[in-house]
Amino acid sequence: MNLDFDFAAEQPKLVQLLLGVVAFCAVVALLLLLLDRAPMRQRARLHATILLAPALILLAIGLIVPAVRTTLLSFMNGDGSRWVGLDNYLWMFTQPEAVTVLRNTLVWVALVPILVTSVGLLYAVVVDRTRFESIAKSLVFLPMAISFVGAGIIWKFVYAYRPEGSDQIGLLNQIVVALGGTPQQWLLEPPLNTLFLIVVMVWIQAGFATVVLSAAIKGIPAEIVEAARLDGASPVQMFFQVTLPCIRSAVVVVLVTQSIGTLKLFDIVRTMTGGQFDTSVIANEMYNQAFRYGETGKGAALAVFLFVLVTPIVVYQIRQRREAAR
Repeated sequence: MNLDFDFAAEQPKLVQLLLGVVAFCAVVALLLLLLDRAPMRQRARLHATILLAPALILLAIGLIVPAVRTTLLSFMNGDGSRWVGLDNYLWMFTQPEAVTVLRNTLVWVALVPILVTSVGLLYAVVVDRTRFESIAKSLVFLPMAISFVGAGIIWKFVYAYRPEGSDQIGLLNQIVVALGGTPQQWLLEPPLNTLFLIVVMVWIQAGFATVVLSAAIKGIPAEIVEAARLDGASPVQMFFQVTLPCIRSAVVVVLVTQSIGTLKLFDIVRTMTGGQFDTSVIANEMYNQAFRYGETGKGAALAVFLFVLVTPIVVYQIRQRREAAR
């Protein structure tokens, strides 16, 4: 390996870097000089302009321009050379493979937020004010420290299959064999394989829901809890008539957050099945169409449809935050 540093070859790059730093400092100095010499009444506007302009420019370059270009590409053919109108969207809603992708995404969005919120809420209520509360919360929150790719690899080993009579390395099949059953190829049989993938997402996100909902439960006024207990409310009545109504806003936050995250899901499916065996979702199929199959128009159409699905949820979340701030 040649470790010699060719200073002469790298000198132009160093000069360019130095010129860039000098230019940046010069622009900042000029802006500060103009701001200092501006009339006092106009300084507030100039402050806002100077602070917001770079963010708006980056937003336009990184979000608005790509969004417009992707929308235009969704009406083009595979290589973007010919206008095809709504053909890509008709493909999305008529072809069996595309309909399966949409169906799987619907299943994910319908189940994951509800399961994550339910598991997190149940866990938060059970461990609330117990002796080992901090340890219990730490254990359920640990999967959050693992990336989706890492979690997918871990659970792929859990679902691993070996032929009957062989030593099973997958935990689930080992349990099945120990109980006298036959090992199964859990990730190959639709639609159950999608449910097994959903388990991974719930395992990762349950800790987030537990922490958020536990904090909301601790914020319930003690007077309300004591009044309910004096009225003879049972634990079940306490949960449905006191706890749940008081933490409604936190439950909505968890549901909305999980819905958005589930719509964008890519890593788990890509790592565990690659979208095969009828497990693909919109984000994974968008990647396949655009980068593997060269169908840029179809990939762009899926991206636009995904954006349309996410937008109402984001709008709802913004409205909820505004109402909470009032």
